[in-house]
Amino acid sequence: MIGQKEKFNPRFKIAHREARIGVGLVLVNFLWWFGFAYGLGSKPVEEYSYVLGMPAWFFYSCVVGSFVMIGLVIFVVKTFFKEVDLEEDEEEEKPS
Repeated sequence: MIGQKEKFNPRFKIAHREARIGVGLVLVNFLWWFGFAYGLGSKPVEEYSYVLGMPAWFFYSCVVGSFVMIGLVIFVVKTFFKEVDLEEDEEEEKPS
């Protein structure tokens, strides 16, 4: 039976780190959406302000939020994510 240390692959550490970053991005997206949608949208309809014909809460939470998140994801992927080879090394496959 192979021990736990022999099974460990450094790619798992990278994958777990990137998964945590992805969860963080989802939380940021939700907080952005929730903050604008319920912060600006909790007023009576008569008191809404409008941007480009849309209620401000919708414009900032959905339209602007989408562009902010697209930019943030591009930045995070280019800055924090690493290229990982998914192929097994030939040296690891050969029995010694």
